[in-house]
Amino acid sequence: MKHEELIAELEQLATQVGVVVRHEKGDFEGGYCILKTDRILLINKRLMPNKKASVFALALHEMGLDNVFIKPAVREFIEDEVARTKKTGR
Repeated sequence: MKHEELIAELEQLATQVGVVVRHEKGDFEGGYCILKTDRILLINKRLMPNKKASVFALALHEMGLDNVFIKPAVREFIEDEVARTKKTGR
């Protein structure tokens, strides 16, 4: 699956679980946060597609998606990104 396809799947997944996805410019990569009562996933729109997909995956993992159906290829990508991040310490 290409990164653009993964991004579309991950964004749809975030929306499905009630998270607002915002693509903004700035000096950040992105991530998951709660602003008052809104759950927001912020993505730097200037990132390369592979990094956007990684930010989505890590943020969605942080939210906890154990009770949500995720396509096997998408779930595998999320798990791989989490493992890679733990391995590199980022």
